[in-house]
Amino acid sequence: MINPQKLASNQFDHFYKGGNRIGALRHGPGGPMRPEEWIGSMTTRFGEKTMGLSTLDDGSYLRDSVIANPESWLGPDHLSAFGASTELLMKLLDPDQRLPVHYHPNKKFAKEHLALNHGKTEAWIILESPDGAEVGLGFEKELEKSEVSKMVDARDSVGLLASLQKFKVKPGDTVFVPAGVPHAIGAGIFVLELQEPTDLSALLEWNDFAVDGVKDGHLGLGFDTVLDALRYTPIEKAEAEKLVFADRLFTNSDASVFTDVADPYFRADYLTGKISEVLAGFSIFLTLEGSGSIKFDNAPSMDITKGDAILIPFSAGNWSLNGASGVVCRPPLPKDAARAI
Repeated sequence: MINPQKLASNQFDHFYKGGNRIGALRHGPGGPMRPEEWIGSMTTRFGEKTMGLSTLDDGSYLRDSVIANPESWLGPDHLSAFGASTELLMKLLDPDQRLPVHYHPNKKFAKEHLALNHGKTEAWIILESPDGAEVGLGFEKELEKSEVSKMVDARDSVGLLASLQKFKVKPGDTVFVPAGVPHAIGAGIFVLELQEPTDLSALLEWNDFAVDGVKDGHLGLGFDTVLDALRYTPIEKAEAEKLVFADRLFTNSDASVFTDVADPYFRADYLTGKISEVLAGFSIFLTLEGSGSIKFDNAPSMDITKGDAILIPFSAGNWSLNGASGVVCRPPLPKDAARAI
């Protein structure tokens, strides 16, 4: 039997500035160069052995506990479909500077070039943002590989940022980001991110960031190869309506924060604590507002308050939330996973 537990903060240094809002929410160290927290992570930083892994109450890594006790953590159906993998990485992002224009390979490219089982499709849940905040998502018009390669070689940050289609966002909005789509997040946008469990990012520009893009911007594949993972066509209006959603959080009703476009990759629901009941399965609940409690069928009840991140194993059974509100993040259902690309 494995009981649910509250996760300690898991911030670490990165190449861009930020992190103080994560520290305030999660009682962690804050910034100035810790703009990410990885929550419930079995994933390491690209090229690292343990950096990024979440630690349990007893000091062990979640990764090792899941491998040792997969059915208790994940349940038999999940284990049969996916093996001893949570299939999910949840993050907080708190950039004090805009993120560089970058993108992530899809599952097919990652398997062929990096011998990995996942790409990095992701989604953003906007927790806070400045007035008029924007994210870049996809090129505004179709470009050729040679055009993008020329801008990368020229270190043309201005041109690359200008090439993106912009979408305004506000707290409560969500954005689904298919693998391959170039994107950037504006400074001051505080994000809860869900993604496939990898750390695969290819940079298109890096002038104002503490990273050597020539060395580390192409996943060790070289830019000519990694640019084959980039999507060069724009996101048209009909597609954008499935990717960018308004007012998915901070409402009075329990609801999924994405449409079924996300189902092959991950699930997320906003829970108000009124009638919230969740079926047994691996999940991570981040408390965003208020205080309350969680009642589990097979584990002791737990008091929670704003900022608590609760790691919930399958063995805890069905559970219900009372009082507080927040987002529960879960892996895809086995029946949907075959649609991941």
